[in-house]
Amino acid sequence: MSNSSLTTTALVTGASSGIGAVYAERLAARGHDLLLVARDGQRLQALANELQARHGVNVEVLAADLVEAADLARVENRLRDDHSITVVVNNAGIALHGTLAEVTAQQIDAVVALNIVAVTRLASAAAAQFANAGRGTLINIASVVALAPEMFNAVYSASKAYVLSLTQTLSGELKDKGIQVQAVLPGVTRTEIFERSGLDVNQIDPQMVMEVGEMVDAALSGLDQNELVTIPSLPQAADWQAYIKARDALGPNLSRSSAAARYK
Repeated sequence: MSNSSLTTTALVTGASSGIGAVYAERLAARGHDLLLVARDGQRLQALANELQARHGVNVEVLAADLVEAADLARVENRLRDDHSITVVVNNAGIALHGTLAEVTAQQIDAVVALNIVAVTRLASAAAAQFANAGRGTLINIASVVALAPEMFNAVYSASKAYVLSLTQTLSGELKDKGIQVQAVLPGVTRTEIFERSGLDVNQIDPQMVMEVGEMVDAALSGLDQNELVTIPSLPQAADWQAYIKARDALGPNLSRSSAAARYK
C-alpha cells in the first residue's frame, strides 16, 4: 500500500478517538478520502473538519453503534455497495474489567457483538466487495492477548484470538485475489479503552505502554512491508516466524486415525 496509490476511500471504525482517530489522520496524510464510523457523531464531525482542513481530503461521517443490528447493517451495506472504498480499518472494539464469572451477561453480549460479530460482518462485506474488484486492503485490529490470553480477561482475550484467526483464514481464502489482509496485535496502548472498561493505564508499568501514534505508525509500516501479522512492539520478526514454524510442525499430527499412545 504505497503512498502514491492511496487516492480512494478508507473506512475506519471506532474513529472518534484513540487508534481509530490516529489511523484516520495517518490515512488522510497518505491521500485517502475517509468514511469515519463511530457512535459519537459530534466527535466524528470535529475530527472530519480537522482532517479536511489539514490534508485537503474529503471526509464523510457515519454515526453508527455497531452493537445495534440496524446500524451494523447500514455500515455493512454501504461497504458492499460503495466501490470507492478500498481500505477498511476494522478497529471498533471494547474491553471488560473482571473475570468471566464476575461480568454480566449484558457485558459479555456487548463484547461479542462488537469485537466478533461486527468485525466479522464488516470483514465479510469488505472481502466480497474487494474480491469482486480485484483490489483492497483489510486491516483488523486484534491484540497481543490473542497470543497470551492469560494476560487479560477471558472474553476480551478470546475475542481478539478470534480476530487473529479470522484474519489468518481470510488471507488463505483471498489468496491471489489482489487483496491485502493484515492483523495488528498491539500491546498496551494509551487510549480511552482502559477508562471505559474501568481500568487505569497509569497503574501499568510504563515500559509496557506504547503511545497510540507510535503504535499506528508501526502498524502501517508493517502493512507497507506486506506483513500478514504485525506486532508493533516485537523486536525480532524472527520470533514470530519461529512461532509459526512451531505451529506448522503440529499440522501433520493434529488429525490422525488413532489416538496418541499416551492416551491408550
